[in-house]
Amino acid sequence: MVFTSFAFLFLFLPVFAAGYMALGRRHRNLWILATSVVFYGWDHPSYVLIMLGSTLFDFCVGLRLGAKEDGRPNRRALLALSIVVNLGLLGWFKYANLLVHTAEGLTSADVHWIDIALPVGISFYTFQSMSYTIDVYRGQVKPTRSLVDFACYVTMFPQLVAGPIVRYSDVEAQLRSREHSTTLVGAGALCFAIGFVKKVLLGDTFAPIADDGFLTNDPGVATAWTALLAFSLHLYFDFSGYSDMAIGLGLMLGFRFPRNFDSPYKSQSITEVWRRWHISLSTWLRDYLYIPLGGNRRGPMRTYGNLMTTMLLGGLWHGANWPFVLWGGYQGLWLCVERMRGRTAFHAALPKPLRVLTTYLVFTFGWTMFVARDTTHLWNLWGGLFGAHGTGTPISLHGGAGTTAGLVALGLGIVFFAPNSAQLMRRPGALVSLGIGVLFVFAIARAMALPFLPFAYFRF
Repeated sequence: MVFTSFAFLFLFLPVFAAGYMALGRRHRNLWILATSVVFYGWDHPSYVLIMLGSTLFDFCVGLRLGAKEDGRPNRRALLALSIVVNLGLLGWFKYANLLVHTAEGLTSADVHWIDIALPVGISFYTFQSMSYTIDVYRGQVKPTRSLVDFACYVTMFPQLVAGPIVRYSDVEAQLRSREHSTTLVGAGALCFAIGFVKKVLLGDTFAPIADDGFLTNDPGVATAWTALLAFSLHLYFDFSGYSDMAIGLGLMLGFRFPRNFDSPYKSQSITEVWRRWHISLSTWLRDYLYIPLGGNRRGPMRTYGNLMTTMLLGGLWHGANWPFVLWGGYQGLWLCVERMRGRTAFHAALPKPLRVLTTYLVFTFGWTMFVARDTTHLWNLWGGLFGAHGTGTPISLHGGAGTTAGLVALGLGIVFFAPNSAQLMRRPGALVSLGIGVLFVFAIARAMALPFLPFAYFRF
């Protein structure tokens, strides 16, 4: 089930809200857990068993880690077991196909492998659950003795399948007691509406433009660049829209989830981009991978190696193909270059507008590795961007090439000059709220009328 579907808007959400309001505070977490299981298992019920099994395992590990004074088994071994099980689960479902097909390509052998389906959201809930056991081991949170509260934390439907990645410490107190008010419900509804509008009216508009260009054989410069810019807008509005909807739904339930986007395309360096893009993942990789590897504490060369390792694994987290790994290496290379320069970009001497534009283009070029099916396709895209296939023709969708170019220009204008979601939420005012409400109604009508486009990060 997805937030933009008829089933969610007009069936799941009303039933959930009615049950949540009817129940007392003691039973609301159980209601969230039960309905989240329905939400997650709506299309693929078998995936629920994987998620609940992982949740129960880490709950038990957390209890054992918290019982160190009772002579329990070695805490480090317990933590290692949790990490191995979580990463093993993620590795099997996400990377087994990649390893088998890579081996087939290298050996020319046919192992008659049947591809394993990837459970939706497994990358998010395994990271979330694993962060709990690590934090318990570190003494940063106390293990909960309530299986319902812990399972509610892991499976909570607003952020279950595409983040933001919430840490237990973010919601520990709120799981026990949280504020419910018309003010929070109103703010949450507004945030949800903003995200819905982003996804349906903007993200879904740019997706077919990007797809048309990337599916073109030997794309020319105009085709390749239009597709790449459209994809950068599609991914931004789609994923940041999902995060807004998740945060909004959380507010309606009294939970305050961490912010996940802060106008990343307005950054002036790649280092700054990664402080503002998918913030919950960036900080997770920093706290649970980069810093444990040694961070910047062991000299420049070790720092560069840690940065590169973190970004390579971050690329692999996004998808099980080699272009994703290359994308991680590309990002890591720029971070290393900027670290060598004292965390300043190579274009730092330019005026601010040109710094922002250059950073956007450097970062956006990396999206070619996100969309490439394989290295051959990637090489073809790069050739198109730099003129190897001629000038090409503009993509003619949505009423012609001029309309398509105008839509891309409008999207870029919104990204660079319009207030972001947090700024709109700060003091929305009656006029802004009314405008968002009207756009929300249009977005619902569009979502019901057109074929469904899944959220981009569902496949990660």
